[in-house]
Amino acid sequence: MKVQMYSVRPDEDAAIKKNAAELGATIDTVSHDFTPADIPSLAGHDVLCLAQHGAIGSAEDYAAIAAAGVKHIALRITGYDIIDLAAAAANHLKVTNVPAYSPRSVGEMTLTHAMVLVRHLNETRARMAAGDYSWGGMEAEEIHTLTVGIIGVGKIGSAVARLFYALGATIIANDPIHRPELSDVLTYVDKDELLQTADIVTVHTPLDDTTHHLIDADALAKMKSTAIILNCARGPIVDTDALIAALENKTIAAAGLDSIEDENGIFGDNLTGKDVPNARLLKLQTMANVSLSPHMAFYTRPAVENMVAIALHDADTIYNGGVSEHEIRG
Repeated sequence: MKVQMYSVRPDEDAAIKKNAAELGATIDTVSHDFTPADIPSLAGHDVLCLAQHGAIGSAEDYAAIAAAGVKHIALRITGYDIIDLAAAAANHLKVTNVPAYSPRSVGEMTLTHAMVLVRHLNETRARMAAGDYSWGGMEAEEIHTLTVGIIGVGKIGSAVARLFYALGATIIANDPIHRPELSDVLTYVDKDELLQTADIVTVHTPLDDTTHHLIDADALAKMKSTAIILNCARGPIVDTDALIAALENKTIAAAGLDSIEDENGIFGDNLTGKDVPNARLLKLQTMANVSLSPHMAFYTRPAVENMVAIALHDADTIYNGGVSEHEIRG
């Protein structure tokens, strides 16, 4: 099996070498994101392995990828909205993702953003930088007194639920699939009830046509004025313009974001000394009631190792005629 991997970071090298040895695979690595200009370099490769946020090309590009000999696109990430599944299927390209590389990694980042905002740490640091060490207006709630509403209770949402539940919070959730194993942790409610009731609303859905701007101006207007919104999933799930307006108008109290709209080419890159081409991001960075991280909720040692291992083992399974449980069909 010969694999061409793109967007490879130095922290992945050890896991790549380990899995290549285990599988007897030849793995060629490239540090940049895949673009259609890279298609000629795929010749002779069985698998195209990706970890990026930008779409990989047009329907014609999928045909060219298949013509180069690739039979499988292995995503070493959870989100698969970068793939045109219909075009992949039309060209007999199998697609897999890594839906559960480490639910705890994203869950713990979600909890981190919540704690920063609940305890007013951004506002406190801003005051201290100006020489103000007073406490006025910084009185906080405690997690066990709060209701946490989780939209999307898959593997990551379940991990989030258990983390907040362990701290004593009341957990409500909205998801078309009700998981009996969470019956002791949470109560399922409809979306409107969740928005109106929760002190913290956190989203953990995939990004698709049904979840794009799932949290829009109408949804934000239903939330408590004291509520916090968290997005450690995908940026476009939350309407960024509506969010900024809601924060400025005090429709809601605060936001914790690991992902925002139009982050591609920014989050994960070093732009020191360069212009940041996202005015909304720059605006959010000035707001003391916003906690931001650059799409790094996944970024823990166990998660990085699992993302590489699962993607490559799926590739090996399919290469050898097996069926991967992580295959995505359009």
